[in-house]
Amino acid sequence: MKNPTVVFPKPKSVVIEDLEIPKVEGAHVLIRTKRSLVSVGTELTILSGEFPPQSYWAGYGKYPFTPGYDNIGEVIDAGPNADKSLIGKTVASYSPHAMYVSVPQNEVMVVPPGISEDEASFFTIAEIVMNGVRRSQITFGESVVIYGAGILGQLTARICETAGAMPIIVVDVSDDRLAYLPESIIKVNPLRQDVVSEVKKLTKDRMVDIVFEVTGNQNLILDEFKCLRRLGRFVVLSSPRGPTYIDLHDYCNAPSFTIIGAHLMSHPPVETLNNPWSRRRHTELFFDMLLSKKLDVSKIITHRIAYTDAPKVYEQLLEDRSKALGVIFIWE
Repeated sequence: MKNPTVVFPKPKSVVIEDLEIPKVEGAHVLIRTKRSLVSVGTELTILSGEFPPQSYWAGYGKYPFTPGYDNIGEVIDAGPNADKSLIGKTVASYSPHAMYVSVPQNEVMVVPPGISEDEASFFTIAEIVMNGVRRSQITFGESVVIYGAGILGQLTARICETAGAMPIIVVDVSDDRLAYLPESIIKVNPLRQDVVSEVKKLTKDRMVDIVFEVTGNQNLILDEFKCLRRLGRFVVLSSPRGPTYIDLHDYCNAPSFTIIGAHLMSHPPVETLNNPWSRRRHTELFFDMLLSKKLDVSKIITHRIAYTDAPKVYEQLLEDRSKALGVIFIWE
């Protein structure tokens, strides 16, 4: 095959198509993919086709859909206006699950020596989480509940801990996912425990300063507010798959909650003195934290799979994602 590429031709259907190797023109570079990370929440939402027809999801997830935005590979060619010194370097890019991708030079980030390709592939997930935690305006000693222990929730717990939050409480119905959290994180399974009672006890009746919604399940959101203290912050770090109908008096005005959207695209387009935390800056910070051992994502890699098995993997994930965190396709 010239350029095997994962494609969703229609809902609940995954194929590997043999596309042409993209031409390298202008200031683009050609990348030979080594690893790509599955964004389980986003990709399964599109693959399922289960979202409102007039929603943002419907505009984004048009079929045939080419999934993926966490790509690590080696630059093997450069266009006439690109920096030839990039050839041979390992880079991160927001490219899909494909053997070869062509990317504008200014959109790639060099992966420093000492970071494995597997670890580097989490870079976009790190951008999402770092941006969300930063937008929460968390301060040292504040308490946090994180709903969802998937890949985003796992990283949110670790970044909040780095920021000095305590206690950090993660809520999920999967004991398998909760088991991947560090020992210092408090785990609550609502199938066996009453979440509000546990939070009340752990915060000495104060309730938490910040709730992070990371499940993507729009039907859970209203109940998640019950853990929040008055004047607390509710951060929508997930991309819910449907509408939530909310009484703004009862859930915002009366308790004076602050509801914060934290989509990846709320990053500033460029680094400025007033707001230096662009996507590129967050990726740089993520790489620095890996190198300094302040963050370890290797322990949340649950699947390392040949790209040729992608259709089977997506089928399994649609059936049960409860044991899946970092799912990495290997392209070598």
